[in-house]
Amino acid sequence: MPTIEEEMDRRSMLYSLLMPVMSQAMPGLDKGKAMYLYFVKAESRTPGGLPARPVLTSFYRSRHFLERPHDPYTVHTSPDEAILCVDAYQSMYAQLLCGLVHRADVLRVGAVFASGFLRAIHFLEKHWERLCRDIRTGELDAEITDRAVRAAVGRVLRPDPAQADAIEDACKRSSWKGVIRRVWPNTKYIDVIVTGAMAQYIPTLDYYGGGLPLACTMYASSECYFGLNLNPICSPADVAYTLIPTMCYFEFLPVQSGSSAAAGEPDQRDLVNLVDVKLGKEYELVVTTYSGLYRYRVGDVLRVAGFKNAAPMFNFLRRKNVALSIDADKTDEAELHAAVSSAVQHLEPFGASLVEYTSYADASTIPGHYVLFWELRAGGGSTTPVPAFVFEDCCLAVEESLNSVYRQCRAADRSVGPLEIRVVSEGTFDKLMDLALSRGASINQYKAPRCVRPGQVVELLDGRVEGRYFSPKCPKWSPGSAQWTGGHGKTLSTS
Repeated sequence: MPTIEEEMDRRSMLYSLLMPVMSQAMPGLDKGKAMYLYFVKAESRTPGGLPARPVLTSFYRSRHFLERPHDPYTVHTSPDEAILCVDAYQSMYAQLLCGLVHRADVLRVGAVFASGFLRAIHFLEKHWERLCRDIRTGELDAEITDRAVRAAVGRVLRPDPAQADAIEDACKRSSWKGVIRRVWPNTKYIDVIVTGAMAQYIPTLDYYGGGLPLACTMYASSECYFGLNLNPICSPADVAYTLIPTMCYFEFLPVQSGSSAAAGEPDQRDLVNLVDVKLGKEYELVVTTYSGLYRYRVGDVLRVAGFKNAAPMFNFLRRKNVALSIDADKTDEAELHAAVSSAVQHLEPFGASLVEYTSYADASTIPGHYVLFWELRAGGGSTTPVPAFVFEDCCLAVEESLNSVYRQCRAADRSVGPLEIRVVSEGTFDKLMDLALSRGASINQYKAPRCVRPGQVVELLDGRVEGRYFSPKCPKWSPGSAQWTGGHGKTLSTS
């Protein structure tokens, strides 16, 4: 994405609005610190010599972040040196260690996405003993070799056996339910994005957070920053973003349910201005940015949830371009997530819960079929294995929740085969994230893909499969109106 220097000013302006809004809901945040986990990636260069890097890396390395004036509302536990360390392990270790050293002062915790924050909690699960040892002795682990990081951590790390004992007591229990409240006892909320695909992490965040509020504060993308949530402590299901019209020029493409790809690509005559959107209607976001994108289709589908004075507020619904398809069927991200959420209820009597999932349209079989990769966690100390028939019931429950076109393909046309669930071993999706990072993804912006394609990712997942289960019968279907979803491009026609 192209960007220009003045874009940093607009992004900084949006960041500066977050705490005044949050302070209305959570007073006293100027009396402590924030443990926010931020990460950067090494930059590359284009053939023309321009620097190329993830949008958040660009911000964290800018003067707007590094030369920010002192503000009691934005005092972070992480030293800049730890944030700017390109080694993800050393950066995570140092940031968590500093967050533990300052645990009594931490009033809020978070990361950009829920998945990144949960990755930090899993890191803590694996390394808490080593972190406690560092705090007990006042000496940083020898595996942290970055000199700037060692110097920065050395400025805050002192021998503190009592602190180490308290953290050890919080972490050594058999259940990690509510561990965030135990480790950071004064924290008031968790600041992460939990809309769209991130919504599936809400139960896990509730488990670790012991019911701490989940705050969704802002809406942004690599293309442009868009707006903020004026009610940040609302239920995740009620999150609505107010777009700031000075960030870019916003236009909206109406989303017609049941529209066919045969209708053709939309053009500029279909666009609706920000002041003309209607309550309850769904739109695809289109932006013209100061950096040079012209009527660019971001791919986000939004719904008008209400108005702040005359300013529309939008629910984020889904990414439009995420879909599974074998034949005439098309399954988008929101529909898949709803189907999976319904199906996993069959696991609850056995104390199991879904940690992460992705999907794959397997065309190697005839007919092709949907494959779901599920990573599970046993909860409540239960050791009762989940019987095979329960996973088969989950397969059928997913299919029963999908749209009529899919069910017609399964039950009547037989052009789609039985849905399959492949249960993968613990830690598989951490390996998937590691693979993405090794390919150049940014840890700040990484999200587990909801749909994957044949290749190295599927090979990694298949190599860690512990069980395979198929839907035992066709889902129910009766003739009715089919729902069709067309594809979309990136820039609207100007003809």
